[in-house]
Amino acid sequence: MGKIKVILVDDHQMFRDGVKSVLSDEENIAIIGEVGHANDLYKLLESNSPDLIITDISMPDISGIDITKYVSENFPEINILILSMHSNEEFITKALNAGANGYLPKDTSMNELLQAINIIAKGENYFNKGISDTILKSMVNKSKISKNDNLTSRELEIVHQVVEGLSNKEIAE
Repeated sequence: MGKIKVILVDDHQMFRDGVKSVLSDEENIAIIGEVGHANDLYKLLESNSPDLIITDISMPDISGIDITKYVSENFPEINILILSMHSNEEFITKALNAGANGYLPKDTSMNELLQAINIIAKGENYFNKGISDTILKSMVNKSKISKNDNLTSRELEIVHQVVEGLSNKEIAE
């Protein structure tokens, strides 16, 4: 596998510079672009084919959720990692429904960010323990509320395995 081609999307230049600085030191990652606005991303995608887009949610023109939905629908081969200060259920659920492959809070360590990038590049999803717990709580609450859509015992087992951090391959076994 060649280098993981990444585009950074965040309206804060200093944040982009910090992430870019760390990722530039990684031999298997190439930053092929960085933008502060969604419209600039859309133009960049006309001439670039990233493997991964790392985006914030809170953007001045178009939200990271809308970016995720657009990219998922128009460029399904591109993975998306949300890196946001928002860690509540509403934002996480919207991001997942829009097609995000991973979600991390902005206060995550750079080591965890690198781990997430590498896992997502292999075609798997990545959520840290805090985000996984939020997803699990959301699913459990929804299954309690909706008697017609209760999770099967296997679905609950899979949810628990995801929270424990097992890979898709390990869950399948």
